[in-house]
Amino acid sequence: MMPGMGRMNPRMMKKLQKQLQNSTEEIDATEVIIRTKEKELYFSNPSVSAMNLMGQQTYQIVGEPQERGLDGEDENTSIPNEDIELVASQAGVSQEKAKAALEECDGEPAEAIIKLMGG
Repeated sequence: MMPGMGRMNPRMMKKLQKQLQNSTEEIDATEVIIRTKEKELYFSNPSVSAMNLMGQQTYQIVGEPQERGLDGEDENTSIPNEDIELVASQAGVSQEKAKAALEECDGEPAEAIIKLMGG
């Protein structure tokens, strides 16, 4: 607990909570990219909130990021061979086509199978 927080008036605490709720806005974002000197953090379909606190705009991003190199390629995303074999056998395609479909579907085997089968 922070010093002095235990002494806060409950009425004052409710007022602060209400101010925070009133200053928070949900943003309908489809993707967020954070770019550093070394890499990118890519969030697909994140939950994004914007808050105005004492004149300062603050953003909160909730989601699972994918790490990319600066050229936009995924660095840490490797598709397991089991998934490639599963998609290839279920969709009746080569492993190369299965892997390409998995990459397009963010590694989701079910989506890749549906895509390959024309669904």
